Amino acid sequence: MTEIESKTAAEDLAKRLRLLLDVAVAETGSEPTFTQIAAFLQERDLNLSRSRWTYMVNGHRYVQDGPLFEGLAVFFDVDPEFLAGEAGVETPDKVSAQLDLVRAMRAARVKTYAARTLGDISPNALQAISRFLDAEISQTLPAERDHAEDPGATHT
Repeated sequence: MTEIESKTAAEDLAKRLRLLLDVAVAETGSEPTFTQIAAFLQERDLNLSRSRWTYMVNGHRYVQDGPLFEGLAVFFDVDPEFLAGEAGVETPDKVSAQLDLVRAMRAARVKTYAARTLGDISPNALQAISRFLDAEISQTLPAERDHAEDPGATHT
């Protein structure tokens, strides 16, 4: 594997992990902590250091560890092949179903932040911001879903 391929693979793994973390937030209301993930893996005789988790989830280094992927797949309730980024493996249904909700939650946070930050903004301006964000969500979601199904694909 070339250095460029390794970097791309690390970034793709990070995207899948962050997507699974987002889905966990949508399902439970909070992001699983490193401590929770490491404890879950430890119960299965798998070790995950904080530094390894950090570079995996941030895409700094590519990891090829089948047993670790299997343990993380059990934790996130997905197929290990999805987590490993094997060619032709589709995004799990539960992940696809949560993408809309995750995107809507992010947009709601942005709307709330804009309303608080802009202070005395007119109702028309706030509605315009909301319409823009809603339009942005509806335009980018299909591309995001396609990318999640094939993280190595390039979309224009």
